[in-house]
Amino acid sequence: MNTRLSLFDSPLFLGFDHFEQTFDRLKKHSSEGYPPYNIEQIGDTGLRITLAVAGFSMDNLEVEIDQNQLTIRGRQNDDDDSEHIYLHRGIAARQFQRSFVLADGIEIVEASLDNGLLHVDMRRIVAKSTARQIKINNNKKLAQQSIKKIKAIESNREDEGSTS
Repeated sequence: MNTRLSLFDSPLFLGFDHFEQTFDRLKKHSSEGYPPYNIEQIGDTGLRITLAVAGFSMDNLEVEIDQNQLTIRGRQNDDDDSEHIYLHRGIAARQFQRSFVLADGIEIVEASLDNGLLHVDMRRIVAKSTARQIKINNNKKLAQQSIKKIKAIESNREDEGSTS
């Protein structure tokens, strides 16, 4: 029996399962070394990731965001190499994929290619406070109704997921 315990198994961290999944993705991608990159702070809310992608054109690069994971891929065509006879080949024409997990509230502004450097500019959206007072009920019937509401909402989500 393989039981893996983590910080997020604590009853104090309710609903943080996605953080554990994020850490697992980070561990998987942490050994990547190519291409080299920088991360810069720009102003109070701006960030910039710069990757050294010499030899890649805009057509060879793809920048994608999915569920707070920024993925940058580079693919070069090897078709052009059939015409060349190399005496020494020191410039690698290899494909790559580099992933970054972004915090909630990070928005991609733009991506640009300049002199072999791919820049991905982002900004942190400063959220308004969501603090509010919660009314405390002293009624068992209301508590049971609340539980039924939660179960009905979950049941509707499961039904929607099975029809798609």
